[in-house]
Amino acid sequence: MAMFKDAPERPQQYRQFERETPAWFKDAKLGIFVHWGPYSVPAWGEPIGALGTIDEEEWFRHNPYAEWYYNTIRIDGSPAGRHHAETYGGADYDTFLDLWKAEAFDADAVMDLVAATGARYFVPTSKHHDGVALWEAPGTGDRNTVRRGPERDLIGEFRDAAERRGIRFGVYYSGGLDWHFSQSPPIVRHIDDTLRPRDKAYADYAFDHVADLIEKYRPELLWGDIEYPDAGKPEGDKSLVELFRRFYAARPEGVANDRWGETHWDFRTSEYEQGRDSEGDGPWENCRGVGFSFGHNRLEDESHSLSGQGAVRHFLDVVSRGGNLLLNIGLTASGEVTALQRRTLEALGAWNAAHGDAVFGSRPLAAGLARPADEPWVRWTRTGQTAHAFVDAPAGTRVALDADATALDLASATATEATTETAGGVLTVTVGDHALAGPVRVDIPLR
Repeated sequence: MAMFKDAPERPQQYRQFERETPAWFKDAKLGIFVHWGPYSVPAWGEPIGALGTIDEEEWFRHNPYAEWYYNTIRIDGSPAGRHHAETYGGADYDTFLDLWKAEAFDADAVMDLVAATGARYFVPTSKHHDGVALWEAPGTGDRNTVRRGPERDLIGEFRDAAERRGIRFGVYYSGGLDWHFSQSPPIVRHIDDTLRPRDKAYADYAFDHVADLIEKYRPELLWGDIEYPDAGKPEGDKSLVELFRRFYAARPEGVANDRWGETHWDFRTSEYEQGRDSEGDGPWENCRGVGFSFGHNRLEDESHSLSGQGAVRHFLDVVSRGGNLLLNIGLTASGEVTALQRRTLEALGAWNAAHGDAVFGSRPLAAGLARPADEPWVRWTRTGQTAHAFVDAPAGTRVALDADATALDLASATATEATTETAGGVLTVTVGDHALAGPVRVDIPLR
């Protein structure tokens, strides 16, 4: 599958969709992801670390992704399985759909927080691997949030709130896995083709869902996950080819990610530390949660999560290398953002409010003009004829920037919450006291 593949090849029938990725996506830089589902009721996963840093068998057995609870509790001897037996008596997973009430959910309140971060787009899960739809998806019977649990069209509420704030709206859809539809065994190691539904029945089911999302909600971003059923890939009436046709007809400036199998994509993706080879010269996006999970996880605390400063640094690192960041929050079962995640997003928003003009719409600074560093921490962006250095170090630290004095007018540098001095073609920044969590900023004109 194209997801995390070094050099995916676009089949002939999908080449009709190949074009320059729209500028809005390359300029957007920041999106907010939301994972929300019945898994938000148990909200349980072992916070063992970041994807891409842990052996696969250990990863699945001790999965930190709370949204994978349905899978993890079915693995023999897993701590999640023991927790499920002790806490819920081994209840059927769909018990959580009925317990999920979303009683405190206010889409406008969530979107106010999203808007305050400076994010340009927003992507909620419409159906995750558990197969529960957050709208009245065709063919799902009562196994959706309109008929059970919250008894609300959550996708519609999110879409309307995003549109009221001028935030581009996308949808996540798990085409590659549906544990309810396929009744597949638990995944205990690498997700190979034997563990995902590939047949015509599931392909038609997924087609009807995505076609309905396109028609009802007119998303500007299609965010697939894991894969797409193989029976739906050849061209035909109920095919992925037809879905992309409908999508681009409805949204000519729309974009799709690379997790629909080796078919079509407008941008590549990485996730935490996995898929970093996809972060190349073309458009790409890194996604991660504030913590180690995407779904709300009761076991996570500050030690497992990005602080405000950490979120700003991660965002700047991604943008400085040419990517976008899709930063996830996991709503509680009642529909609220946890205090921990709210603090992180508010700090990121405060920093972006002060310095976003040097980030949003920026491009990476050419490596020959200046170079990043990790100790002390320095990253670079460029807008127009100005280079921007971001320096994160304690107040009083003196940092010599590794910049080309023949290409940058170092003597004309200006700094926010720092002072600068130039001697011998070297620009030195002295970090001052600063109220905002995150780096100080230095602006340097290009010659």
